[in-house]
Amino acid sequence: MDKETTPPYLSLFAALSYGIASMAMVFINKAVVMEYAYSMTLLTLQQLATALLIHFGRGMGWTRAKALNVDTAKKLVLVSLFYNANVAFALASLKGVNIPMYIAIKRLTPLAVLIAGLFYKKGTHSKQVILSVSLTAAGVMIAALGDFSFDMLGYIMALVSVFFQTMYLVLVERSGAEDGLSSIEIMFYNSLLSLPFLVFLIIVTGEFPSSLSLLYAKSASVYFFVMFVLSLVMGIILNYTMFLCTIVNSALTTTIVGVLKGVGSTTLGFFLLGGVQVHFLNVSGLVINTLGGLWYSLAKYQEKSKRNTIPK
Repeated sequence: MDKETTPPYLSLFAALSYGIASMAMVFINKAVVMEYAYSMTLLTLQQLATALLIHFGRGMGWTRAKALNVDTAKKLVLVSLFYNANVAFALASLKGVNIPMYIAIKRLTPLAVLIAGLFYKKGTHSKQVILSVSLTAAGVMIAALGDFSFDMLGYIMALVSVFFQTMYLVLVERSGAEDGLSSIEIMFYNSLLSLPFLVFLIIVTGEFPSSLSLLYAKSASVYFFVMFVLSLVMGIILNYTMFLCTIVNSALTTTIVGVLKGVGSTTLGFFLLGGVQVHFLNVSGLVINTLGGLWYSLAKYQEKSKRNTIPK
């Protein structure tokens, strides 16, 4: 789908739904990994649930996703690997990093996407876009300075997750725009391609079979069972809205939506699930971050308005 011809309501729906799903997913995953340390097994089950739902959905006629194509699968292998590496490192980082600081680190993604775009895009971003994204990143770093529960391993894993998130967002944008794949089709390829790799990892790392034994034991808890099922369902919803947002908008817009929804997540993170100490630098950084996000939105709106007024 051409981003310039995308209906405004679809762009807005994609951005808002991705923001809400992403915010909910952070808290659900944090709640699960606090009780269940096997994050790789959790990711494997999320991907399995996605693949099964789409497969049966095609059989029942709920979706018009195209049949699998070997050439397309080869093109999306890197997308799948980068995506799963991003989620795996993100889940692992949540074990040692509280939610506000996790979100603060992940907010560095827009700047990384902007830099990556300089190497693969034909055009360049305006000065206002560059400055607004830089201001957003500066706010993130200021907020991070107020973290008194510093966890080096958790920070490293979150930063590695930022790198992989940048790579898969850029690749999804290119594959979606150039190959005409829908978000559901990308999800299906992604889940199927990732399963062999993830199964291999949970066996090599020793998670299997002890992870399944613990899962069976934990399922007796209603709270854990509900959170676990929600993580599977929200994993599917998040994947769909994320890929949809990237296809109908841009990778940079998708990550900026993530930054703005992070303000709400950070605020809630101070009160939910514990492990956070309020500091002046956190608040100051969040204000700067929000201003950067609003500035970016205004800059992109002005760019689109100028394009629409140019005679064709």
